[in-house]
Amino acid sequence: MKASAHIHTAAILSLTALTAFTSCHSRKDDKKGDTPEMSVNVATPQTDSIVLSKSYPAFLLADRDAAVVARVTGYITAKHYEDGTLVKEGTPLFTIESTTYRSQLAEAQSRLESAKANHDYCQRQFEAMTKALESDAVSKMDVIQAESNLRQSEAEIKSAQAAVTTANMMLGYCTVRAPFTGRVSSPEVVVGDYVAGEGAPVKMTTIYDDRTILTIFSVEDSRYINIADAMKKKQIDYGHVPVLFGDSIIGGYTGKLDYASPDVQKGTGTVTLRLLVDNHNGELKSGMYASVDLPYAIEPDAMLIKDAAIGTDQLGKYVYVVNDSNKVVYTPIETGDIYHDTLRIVKSGLSPTDRYVTQALLKVRDGMTVKPISAR
Repeated sequence: MKASAHIHTAAILSLTALTAFTSCHSRKDDKKGDTPEMSVNVATPQTDSIVLSKSYPAFLLADRDAAVVARVTGYITAKHYEDGTLVKEGTPLFTIESTTYRSQLAEAQSRLESAKANHDYCQRQFEAMTKALESDAVSKMDVIQAESNLRQSEAEIKSAQAAVTTANMMLGYCTVRAPFTGRVSSPEVVVGDYVAGEGAPVKMTTIYDDRTILTIFSVEDSRYINIADAMKKKQIDYGHVPVLFGDSIIGGYTGKLDYASPDVQKGTGTVTLRLLVDNHNGELKSGMYASVDLPYAIEPDAMLIKDAAIGTDQLGKYVYVVNDSNKVVYTPIETGDIYHDTLRIVKSGLSPTDRYVTQALLKVRDGMTVKPISAR
């Protein structure tokens, strides 16, 4: 009887332990089955009419620039401008000593007066000889000689007049003036320097007409075809193309597209373009670098998604779409150009109502069930 009781008790204990073990594993399995679905942000594509543009590096040039030179010889006696200031055409910039050239002008004027006096004498002599020939008081040769002297005196007047003009011009060069309205750089000479401008022009400074700035850049020849087509159809305003300095449009500068080179650079396959920019504040300087945000085409019904949501594998571009059952679907797409740095045009593969995953791309997998959260 005792042995039978011990066996019965052991059986009860074993059954109790088995029940407890089974109950424990059941609770763990139930907990595992209650794991919540992963939340993912989703969005639908935007559809809009957009203007596509691309940024190109550019450099600036003044509309005109010229070296201001000395064309006479002598010491510089004065400088008449402040460095970097805007001066009007004809404004005196330097003075070079003029004593020698004043003397040359006086001498040329004296020769001209002498030539005129000689011409008056020759004129009267010719008239007298002509009248004397009528009464045979002189020979025909005397008249011919008088006429020759008259013609020579006329030539001497012309030569003397040319000498006066040259002397006046050289004297004028003693005052070095601005050839056009512009900003004058710091000089390369100083008062007291000796310049030998008659031998070869000596550069004194440089003047820049930068009221209009030329913005020069190059585009791909294929892209230029798009631009030329848009200009022909007047689809895009090329009179106000944004010009950027750094990451922003400083001062709101825009330019008018006014020139395209007649040839393509064979080495780069690019076409050189030019914008005219109104330098209204005088802030822009020749030689500065910038970038041009050049529009080149219009997409009337572009489908746009976030560029960061697009993945790439051996098959090409793809996105993850969440279907009506909240399952992730691997979806290949064909993409187009970037828009405003963060959006990408989708040419095919998506519909406007598709919900695509915008974040956590590395965590989702094709076929997963997720909890979509709408986001823009």
